Amino acid sequence: MRHRDLRDEGPMTEDCQRPRWPWFLLMFCGLTVLIAFLLNRRHHDTDRGPVTTDPASRGLSAHPRAVEPAYSQPHPARHAPLPEPTAEEIVARKLAEFARTRREFANALARRNNVQVSQDVERFFAAVQAGNWKDIEAAFQKINGGDSSAGHADKRSPDVEKLWPAIIDAYGVAEQVHLWSAQKLLDYGNAVLGALRPGMVYVGGTDNGRWIPELLNDTNDGERHVIVTQNALADSTYVDYVGLQYDDRLANLSEEESKRAFAEYVSDAQKRLEHDQQFPDEPKQIRPGEDVRVVDGKVQVSGQIAVMAINEKLLQALMQKNPGLTFAIQESFPLRGTYADALPLGPLMELQARDEQNTFTAERAAQSLDYWRNAAQQILSDPEAAGSDAALKSWSHDTVAAANLLASHSFGAEAEAAYRLGTQLWPGNPESAGGLADLLASSGRENEARQLLDDFARKYPDQLKDLERTSSAMRFLWTAKQTGP
Repeated sequence: MRHRDLRDEGPMTEDCQRPRWPWFLLMFCGLTVLIAFLLNRRHHDTDRGPVTTDPASRGLSAHPRAVEPAYSQPHPARHAPLPEPTAEEIVARKLAEFARTRREFANALARRNNVQVSQDVERFFAAVQAGNWKDIEAAFQKINGGDSSAGHADKRSPDVEKLWPAIIDAYGVAEQVHLWSAQKLLDYGNAVLGALRPGMVYVGGTDNGRWIPELLNDTNDGERHVIVTQNALADSTYVDYVGLQYDDRLANLSEEESKRAFAEYVSDAQKRLEHDQQFPDEPKQIRPGEDVRVVDGKVQVSGQIAVMAINEKLLQALMQKNPGLTFAIQESFPLRGTYADALPLGPLMELQARDEQNTFTAERAAQSLDYWRNAAQQILSDPEAAGSDAALKSWSHDTVAAANLLASHSFGAEAEAAYRLGTQLWPGNPESAGGLADLLASSGRENEARQLLDDFARKYPDQLKDLERTSSAMRFLWTAKQTGP
């Protein structure tokens, strides 16, 4: 059979049409090829990224030669969010920044006092900035006459002594970073700073109470509070350092005011010494640890208690010079002269806060005790905090400070509970044992006070000196020396 060639067919009419399916087949194949071409073109265009006529919006130069080849541009990737920095990374970064600022303050003090910043001092600040504790301690000892204690000014060179406030600031912060776990350090510092109202001056006392909040305060992105320490106000070099830091924010103490505070304290100490000499059978007015003596007809005072008494007078003078500012304190030693007008403020005390409209009510006392109960529960239930001597001792100390304030305002039940919380946090705390013993003795519970002191002396004999310093009840109640440990 011969196949019919369509080309041999004549013209088609309505009665005799040529078959249409070959044309449909050709059209379908052509469309398929066209679509495939267009899809392939679209794929390559997509690889180039979004099309825009604005070079700036593409992050490219307007010059056509600067445009990268299409094949070098991958599909825009959705990057996973960067992980949050760890507590250790945060603290390390803050320490480095703090060291840098204290180095700048040291240079400013050097210019002010016309002294040189030695290579040893530079190496010390570099070590703090790097954050290696062994290097920090070694560098500190070298500029401190071979000693790691800050209390040996006689071993330091005169040039280093002029820079000392900035040096000890950096060292104190570095030491706290070394002693505390990073997260617990952040928790403590944030608790203190979080209690402050805007514009409040913070007065730090203990090493942790001064330097941990200072580290966080001076390296944060928000408000930076004025921070001073009650422990160094009698030091003219430190007062100069405060002026360098806060000259436009704080009316600073003058040399005359410092001399006046010292003279007032010496005069008062002399009167109390004369009382004790003239009336030996009456309760002594010179406090334990307060060294007052007459040498060549002149009264000389020394010791920690005497220095802190002068610092207390200077703190009150500083507040008087700044009536428009409010002050909160974390005390190192009880500044009982400030208690009358103080009120609880979270973990702190607000000074000069009490007046006719703002009184220390029973409700405030209950709120303060609730704060410390909750704090103690959280700390003791946190394995990291409960396993940290630094954290337990620090929180215990601050709880006892709150108890002292409660006791001074005759909230005996709340004060007793707070003292016991302090002991719960750190059983070997002489401040909580001594404060509680005094409270028990003053409320007619002398046998309980005596038993408390005897038990503490037996368990913690190495804390006896501090117990004697903190407890007046030791003078007439303590029998541990007779009964033995």
